[in-house]
Amino acid sequence: MRHLARPAAMVASFFDSLPPGQVATAMALHKAVLAAAPDIDQAVRWGSLMFLVRGNPLVTLLPHKGQAHLQFFQGALLVEQFPQLEGAGKGMRILKFRYSQSVDVDLVRRIIVAALQVPSVREQR
Repeated sequence: MRHLARPAAMVASFFDSLPPGQVATAMALHKAVLAAAPDIDQAVRWGSLMFLVRGNPLVTLLPHKGQAHLQFFQGALLVEQFPQLEGAGKGMRILKFRYSQSVDVDLVRRIIVAALQVPSVREQR
């Protein structure tokens, strides 16, 4: 019988796989998301760290070469309240953080709290 790896081990492995210059920003974003939603589930999928509500993705932490992204799956519904969110299309919006700059923890917290209030997400909680 196959057993899934423990989520905590997968999350630790995710951070271990990052280049040294990306770790501090990624960990700050991780900490900010968990501070806003301590009961949120975590999984590593497709090379990114996903934060899930009842198995459905809410936001993904995706490191890139020069910046880290928080990708909000229902972000299009939050753009009016948070114009910092970038992107186009039906749903996904991105909040970008350069590795050389500090993370705006309060902004992350406010967007996570707002994302949890989106009707489709609330119904999953």
